[in-house]
Amino acid sequence: MRKHLQVVAAIIYHEGRVFATQRGYGEFKDGWEFPGGKVQPGETPEEALVREIQEELDTRIQLGALVATVEDDYPDFHLSMGCYWCRVISGDLVLREHEAARWLSLEELEEVDWLPADRQLLPLLRQSWPETPGTKRKENSEV
Repeated sequence: MRKHLQVVAAIIYHEGRVFATQRGYGEFKDGWEFPGGKVQPGETPEEALVREIQEELDTRIQLGALVATVEDDYPDFHLSMGCYWCRVISGDLVLREHEAARWLSLEELEEVDWLPADRQLLPLLRQSWPETPGTKRKENSEV
């Protein structure tokens, strides 16, 4: 039987853009993803996401709505990834495990090479992209 991984991802939103990270380790090194990680035994997905972002990015987040749970099959495992809108409460998004990061506008989402599960999320993000006071839905932004 193939291994099942339950993971969570933070779609950190600020001023019309989302935070994407490039993996710096492992089999999927150099692929782009929304930051997060594995749910540990005894943790809720929400607790896991807060912990993972604190560990990986030295940042406290506030979780918003669940965007989707993405299901994806890899050769050695099945992945269930709960993806949540989030915002930064405190911290500077320090890259402890990733090699690069970018803030991407809605129009820039296709500019990075997403990992397969994260790529599945893009159409859902386009449908649920937040409207923030003082920002336009389509905005040109510098990264």
